[in-house]
Amino acid sequence: MSKVSTAPAGKPPTAARLPATQALYVQVAERLRARIMAHTLAPGSWIDEQALTAEYGISRTPLREALKVLAAEGLVTMKLRRGAYVTEVSERDLAEVFHLLALLESDAAAAAATRATDAQLAELQALHQALEDSVADRDAFFRANEQFHMRLLEIADNRWRHQLVTDLRKVMKLNRHHSLFKQGRLDASLKEHRRIMAALKARDGTKVQLLMQQHLTNGRDAAMPA
Repeated sequence: MSKVSTAPAGKPPTAARLPATQALYVQVAERLRARIMAHTLAPGSWIDEQALTAEYGISRTPLREALKVLAAEGLVTMKLRRGAYVTEVSERDLAEVFHLLALLESDAAAAAATRATDAQLAELQALHQALEDSVADRDAFFRANEQFHMRLLEIADNRWRHQLVTDLRKVMKLNRHHSLFKQGRLDASLKEHRRIMAALKARDGTKVQLLMQQHLTNGRDAAMPA
């Protein structure tokens, strides 16, 4: 038998309406995020809200909620009386993001070295192998690299650190591929990953922490303009 709502007539329960509204702005945020990461919405470009509402067949409300989500992630910059713009990442931004990533991810690597199960180490080894196998395909290498780093964070199991790194990496990807695509950086990154993986398998938290910090410091140096 279906349950009868006890809400007053003419006032549907808020909980019944919320999921649809939430799902809509989340979906819009996901679509815009994908366009920003693919640079079809280029850094510095103005986000035409009227055109997007027409394209997506939605009202301004879910679009603006989606833009707030992306602004909180650092992907969109809201300018007073001028609207929303895709964030431009300066050299200082990149340096600061990489600095924090080096601190947070090296700490996570040290934690993972001591707490990872044998099965989890096998997962990391499989992801590392995907790196080895995708050197000739830079997009595949980029994806495997991201998966390795994020799985390491999951194994380290600190949700606040995980959230911080997730948001920082979104900002870093506004400069997508640039550091890995510099001459020699992809090969160097792979060699660094091999050493990191070896230290993880040896469960040497001190060594893997230093290696991960150096890995991300090298990534920062490669991301800086020549």
